[in-house]
Amino acid sequence: MLESYPQLILNYSSYAYGQSLAIHADCFEWLSSIPEYSIHGIVTDPPYGVKEYDFDQLAKKDNGKGGIWRIPPSFDGNQRSPLPRFTALNEKERKSLRCFFLEWAKAAIRPLCPGSHLFIASNTFLSQLVFQALIDGGFEYRGTVIRLVRTLRGGDRPKNAEAEFNQVCSLPRGCFEPWGIFRKPLLKGMKVSDCLKTFGTGGLRRKPDGNPFEDAISSERTSQKERKIAGHPSLKPQSFLRKIVHASLPLGTGIVVDPFMGSGSTIAAAEAVGYRSIGIERYTDYFEIGKIAIPQLATIQIDDTDSRRC
Repeated sequence: MLESYPQLILNYSSYAYGQSLAIHADCFEWLSSIPEYSIHGIVTDPPYGVKEYDFDQLAKKDNGKGGIWRIPPSFDGNQRSPLPRFTALNEKERKSLRCFFLEWAKAAIRPLCPGSHLFIASNTFLSQLVFQALIDGGFEYRGTVIRLVRTLRGGDRPKNAEAEFNQVCSLPRGCFEPWGIFRKPLLKGMKVSDCLKTFGTGGLRRKPDGNPFEDAISSERTSQKERKIAGHPSLKPQSFLRKIVHASLPLGTGIVVDPFMGSGSTIAAAEAVGYRSIGIERYTDYFEIGKIAIPQLATIQIDDTDSRRC
């Protein structure tokens, strides 16, 4: 039980579910406070543009005013979820974004065991900037998981000239989401097998059927059922998250952390696959939503697609 690790809980407000724990804290502060070599993996979907989760931007989203959030039109009577305008970031904001992830990488890498993996969601507009910041912060780049999912990004004709250039699209229609795979370097002279024996880290766990973990995963947009449970604007489906979380601990042991927990979908995925996990969330509303969302998401039944190959 995670209660046996008081050095990870510290003096923050928290609640437990199964083998997992949610902590109300700023992740920079928490990561900087826990002991070195105390966690074994990170799976997270951070605020891509940083700016979209500022309190004023969240208020604009909730009021339907937009701000950095694009309120997409409804199609076939279905209201779409708001999406951040990542292209709205100017050069100053992009520099701020790089600085944010550089400093976050430095905070995150210290408490990870050598060989621990980081899976981090991104998007095609910002992944090159974010990934380089993580590398500069000390992580090794180990590849990218391509989440194959059709989104509402791109595919539009030139704005205010749709009729004149009806055979043109400004950007390709989005059909994937990139998740960066990073690893904390092994200790000098240490092999992967040594790291596995010493820390239980260093590699990725194979799929339940024994096949290797793959870097392209067929997915789908998050179901309305899950969205009704956990009201978070960038909620990822359990069918995808459980595969990523499962791969993050090569021996199935240790603690996986989501420093940007939101309403708790990663923590729910960890519970579903039988892992110990900790979620860190600084926004009170999302932290409170997790109390209800984590148990419900963890018990959602999903189709077993582990044997489906890309």
